[in-house]
Amino acid sequence: MAVALTLEYLFLWFLLYAFIGWVYESVLVSVSERRWVNRGFLNGPLCPIYGCGAVLAIVLLHDFTNPIEIFLISSFGASILEYITSWGMEKLFHARWWDYSHYRFNIQGRICLLGAIVFGFGGVLIIDVVQPQVERLTAMIPLLAVHVICAVAAIVVIIDTIVTVVGIVGLSERLAKFSEAVQERAEKAGDSWQWGKEEFREKMHDLSESSQERVANMRQLVSSALNWQQRRMIRSFPRMRSTDSTKYSKIMETVREMLRRK
Repeated sequence: MAVALTLEYLFLWFLLYAFIGWVYESVLVSVSERRWVNRGFLNGPLCPIYGCGAVLAIVLLHDFTNPIEIFLISSFGASILEYITSWGMEKLFHARWWDYSHYRFNIQGRICLLGAIVFGFGGVLIIDVVQPQVERLTAMIPLLAVHVICAVAAIVVIIDTIVTVVGIVGLSERLAKFSEAVQERAEKAGDSWQWGKEEFREKMHDLSESSQERVANMRQLVSSALNWQQRRMIRSFPRMRSTDSTKYSKIMETVREMLRRK
């Protein structure tokens, strides 16, 4: 019973820190993109990598008192977790979700020094400041409520994960079909279509008002070729790119720009 209860509290803390991570990521990207962006991998307001990182830190560092040690271990551990997550998602979905290549001191664009420093300070903040208060507050929740919350939340998270993964699988194939459909329409209209964000912007600038309908039709093609999950991911991760083909990455850029202009 004690072990099960401990796992339930860990799950509650996972949910809390995953939500905080979602808020942090969503606000950060929304400010950069100047539009609201649901940054979470899941449909719900959770960034699982933050929840996992925080819970691991709580479990492994709860007996540490030296903030420098906590900082260094958090920086190193979070970087390993982020690297493994990036690599695993790339292999599973054939896409790179984030890319730190534009930051100095990065490793394959998967992790960077700045991120490690932020995670290090975050680990110190969680262990020394936030988590003691979180434990005090969660201990005040009646046990029955803890059981119910964990059971319901676990079901919701599992369903959300399944829906998200099933929706994303096959993205490259969908991009290929979308490309074929757009090129076919362009050829029938005696036009050509080049993929890429800047190319799309030039096309939008050059097209006459009568030709804007063609762009609207291509937006409809986006909706028919890519499901909601795939469109959401392309919008939510501005640096997301395909690992199968540079062309697919260019198509993602174009689709992202199309969706932004709705």
